[in-house]
Amino acid sequence: MQIVYHIGANCTDEDRLLKSLLRNADAFASQGVKVPGPSKYRRLLRETIQGLGGQPPAPDTREILLDAIVDEEECNRLVMSNDQFMCVHRRIFDKGRLYRLGDEKFTGLDAIFHSDEIEIFLGLRNPATWLPAVFNAISDDDFNDFMHGLAPADIRWSELVAKIRELVPRASLTVWCNEDTPLIWAQLIREISGVDPLTRIQGGFDLLSTIMSEDGMKRFVAYLKTHPPQTEVQKRRIISAFLERHALDEAIEDEIDLPGWTDETVQFLTQTYEEDCQAIARMPGVNFIAP
Repeated sequence: MQIVYHIGANCTDEDRLLKSLLRNADAFASQGVKVPGPSKYRRLLRETIQGLGGQPPAPDTREILLDAIVDEEECNRLVMSNDQFMCVHRRIFDKGRLYRLGDEKFTGLDAIFHSDEIEIFLGLRNPATWLPAVFNAISDDDFNDFMHGLAPADIRWSELVAKIRELVPRASLTVWCNEDTPLIWAQLIREISGVDPLTRIQGGFDLLSTIMSEDGMKRFVAYLKTHPPQTEVQKRRIISAFLERHALDEAIEDEIDLPGWTDETVQFLTQTYEEDCQAIARMPGVNFIAP
């Protein structure tokens, strides 16, 4: 079986991808792809991995889990999503390392589904906007305590990607930038679900509709009907053109309010993030989705 897990990162997706996948669950099921609701697996899988304590799972652990998650239905691809799979917001920088607590989750996932194909999907986000988002989500008062001594300038997503490749080398790993999701949303749904490229999907513009004006969306849909794009690249160019004219400023502008941060801080973190993403795109064994 193919075990597919979209693991966040925290404060990137906010379950929008899962909601789009669930909208297509019936159509995907006809191709052997199961997209269960999150209550079926999030707590169950987390507690099962924690219960292992680094030890090998019992021989029947996999079957018990699958019976609970898929309700004994036949499927060849199980798709799950949890943006806090690696850890809760508060512990992202536990002991000063980005997602240190994810190590146990990856080795546990690998051990439980040792006979299955594992695919991991990970969305990244610019630390300049990501750090304020996760810090505000925990309602804490001390940013330095939250960071556990790690400097924002030292955050490298490439280190996390390399760690995942080290811990689960047999797993396929797909990575993208959260900032690009409006342009690649339909592709993400197709790649995570693994369905035939010609399969019609619902919700391919779900995310786009949240950042574009209502009038802009109407014009966009009308344009696609009269000028249907012939390639994915053409479609992304059309989306970019309409976003330039009709994007909602309040939906695409992130509030950055952290003590001591300046415009120079944001610019430095952004430049470092872009360079880091370029490095990730060149890493062996990584499928990097870019516009």
